[in-house]
Amino acid sequence: MNKKNILLILIICTVAVVARLIPHLPNFSPLASVALFTGVYGQSKKYIILPLIALFISDLFIGFYKFEIMLSVYGSLALIGLLGMWLKKNKNFLNITTSALASSLLFFLLTNFAVWYFGTWYSHDLAGLAWSYTLAIPFFKATLLSDISYSLIIFGAWEAIALAIKHKKLAVVK
Repeated sequence: MNKKNILLILIICTVAVVARLIPHLPNFSPLASVALFTGVYGQSKKYIILPLIALFISDLFIGFYKFEIMLSVYGSLALIGLLGMWLKKNKNFLNITTSALASSLLFFLLTNFAVWYFGTWYSHDLAGLAWSYTLAIPFFKATLLSDISYSLIIFGAWEAIALAIKHKKLAVVK
């Protein structure tokens, strides 16, 4: 990966930090899309840490919460980055959209399970778990919309820029 690509990935991560800090709808964040993106376009697994750093930096301003629940959020993003590494070999419009959907579902299932298991808001039985997921559905809608939207925007912009650069190089060669 060249220096320009690294710079672009860092810019995208910086935008993710800013997007979390400015007023926005609850759970409408580009972080999962950035995690998916860095998994696809990062040169190695080490790039998966970039969205985690972006999350940590924004958490410094927003505030921290129960460690075990935070761990589920950070772990979800890391798993989404690994999903991106799979997507790297299978990248097309359908797989990007499906991976964004899978990212939303993964985040929803893991983080709400952690809220139920480690939190004190719900009874620690099957009914409490079901209630935890039920009350999280409105947030899931925003997560799903943001993950699909941001993924299509980020991946689409990246591919459009790459195509423009390729055509520019071809034009110069001619």
